[in-house]
Amino acid sequence: MAPEQHSGEELARFLRARRTQTSPRSVGLTPGPGVRRTPGLRREELATLAGVSIDYYTRLERGKETRPSPAVVDALARALQLDDAEHQHLCDLAVRAARFAPQPSQAPSRTVRPQLKLLLETVRPNPAYIVSRSMDVLAHNPGGLALYAGLADWPARQRNLGRYLFLHPAAREIFPDWDNQIRGCVARLRALAGTDPDAPDLTALVGELLLKSPDFAGLWERYEVTGRKIATKTFQHPQVGTVSLSFHGMALEGTPGHRLGVYTADPGTPDHDAMLLLDMTATQAEARASERRR
Repeated sequence: MAPEQHSGEELARFLRARRTQTSPRSVGLTPGPGVRRTPGLRREELATLAGVSIDYYTRLERGKETRPSPAVVDALARALQLDDAEHQHLCDLAVRAARFAPQPSQAPSRTVRPQLKLLLETVRPNPAYIVSRSMDVLAHNPGGLALYAGLADWPARQRNLGRYLFLHPAAREIFPDWDNQIRGCVARLRALAGTDPDAPDLTALVGELLLKSPDFAGLWERYEVTGRKIATKTFQHPQVGTVSLSFHGMALEGTPGHRLGVYTADPGTPDHDAMLLLDMTATQAEARASERRR
């Protein structure tokens, strides 16, 4: 399969997913009598709303047309009522579909610079970690690992926040809003897959989760690329009880794809006291584990 065709198929997949999830009433159409065999909008309805021919839109959705103009992309985004992030994702897919793909993607580096590991230590007792673009945990301070109860039981190479959410038995218990957490996780992976579908780190994770988690498979088919931005996360932690922490995520310069995540709480609050306790108990647990390995 030619690279250009592959990219056109990803654009087609996104259009199909969004069309079938857009109800006629939400765009001002009154469904006719009888049972609709197609969930969401019909192709001809979306084509009419976007001001393109049915034949042209059908070619787009079948991956046969790979060079939609910016005006067509914008019209489709309006017709599908995409939000800003979804609109941008559609634009990115259209750009990718219109050109030959670059050389096969290489998995980004997993190496974390010593200065960044020092940074993780300086923010203690705030739980903090560094993750790859596909959410592999590359480095952490004691609380950053312990906050995700049970994650430390997995080998270091297996520690991934997406894998944890869907496959670790503790995840549903520790997150009161687990449904929102998993939707945001899948949306992030979907957005990455749309613009870099051959990335080996991503395809391996997605393939595993599609096989092992029906919840992941169902959300993956929906093709949502935006999730609720969660500024505060609540954990029902088995060691320190219920704790609500502000979350701060940021890209790291000089290490493409790596992100720093830090949780904070106001000093003097019960949540901050819980962070202190978590940091202390996690440090003690790491020391005991180190002794056993000697």
